[in-house]
Amino acid sequence: MRLIHSKHAFWGLGIASFLESILVPIPLEALLIPLMQAHRRRIFLLSTIALLGCLAGAVVGYFVGYFVFDTIGQQLVEMVSTPEQFEHVRSRMEEDGFWFILSVGVIPIPFQIAMLAAGATSYSFFLFMLASALSRALRYYGLGLLVLIAGNKAQAIFERHKAAAAIVVTVVVLVIWVGALLGK
Repeated sequence: MRLIHSKHAFWGLGIASFLESILVPIPLEALLIPLMQAHRRRIFLLSTIALLGCLAGAVVGYFVGYFVFDTIGQQLVEMVSTPEQFEHVRSRMEEDGFWFILSVGVIPIPFQIAMLAAGATSYSFFLFMLASALSRALRYYGLGLLVLIAGNKAQAIFERHKAAAAIVVTVVVLVIWVGALLGK
């Protein structure tokens, strides 16, 4: 609560977003929604700061996977996942990288594993960043829209419906993904 009303709130959000994307598998929404409620006139600025912090973390995560995965990758995987989950992610990345990154970036699960896998498999950096930006923008600007519509009830609504919302968004992404595959 001190950060929300601090003159450092915006920097704090950027740093928290960066750290959340590379180290801390705790959803940023716990900080972002109250910040948005306290600074309603700056909701889209807050969404942008969260997005930029996350994308900075995505760059770091990608390059850790790309350059040092062979050296310390196993320890990193064990911090955020299991070896079996990572192998599943790696195979999904090789088959459908863009859509996989897009779907993982939208749903509230740790994004670190997708970043490491994208780098470790040498997936296109441009497509990785594009999918990351689209998915996280959908999350953060969607939260901003929720706060604009629901006001102080946004946190309660988010908590009550986050699983259903994640399912709906994931289904939409999957439908678009299947449509793209059928269009090939």
